[in-house]
Amino acid sequence: MVCNLCNGLVQFVIRHDKNKRFRFAPMQSPSGKRILAQIGETEPDNTSVYVRKNRILTRSSAALYIARDLGGPWTLAYPFILVPGFIRNAVYDFVARNRFKWFGRREQCMVPSQEVDDRFLH
Repeated sequence: MVCNLCNGLVQFVIRHDKNKRFRFAPMQSPSGKRILAQIGETEPDNTSVYVRKNRILTRSSAALYIARDLGGPWTLAYPFILVPGFIRNAVYDFVARNRFKWFGRREQCMVPSQEVDDRFLH
């Protein structure tokens, strides 16, 4: 099963990433598995990962840096980086645990169209 929240956030980033800087990899793909192995992640379904300037960010840090790097009004979320990580990640984990109940699920991830397929790592 695939999370509607995660799927929706990927589509949101694609729509708002005017410079096409972001690339995506399903955690189950070879690229995703390599990154997860680097960070020793054992629960990939509950983790967002953002590789930024050769630094691997996860969970709330990944989300906040993605918002920052999208630019525009999304950068207003970035000051939450000042909140201690254990608090931010507790909120992140709470949402992750409840995402199926709140946002639903689907059978499969979106299939990238030809226009965005080059933005996905395989």
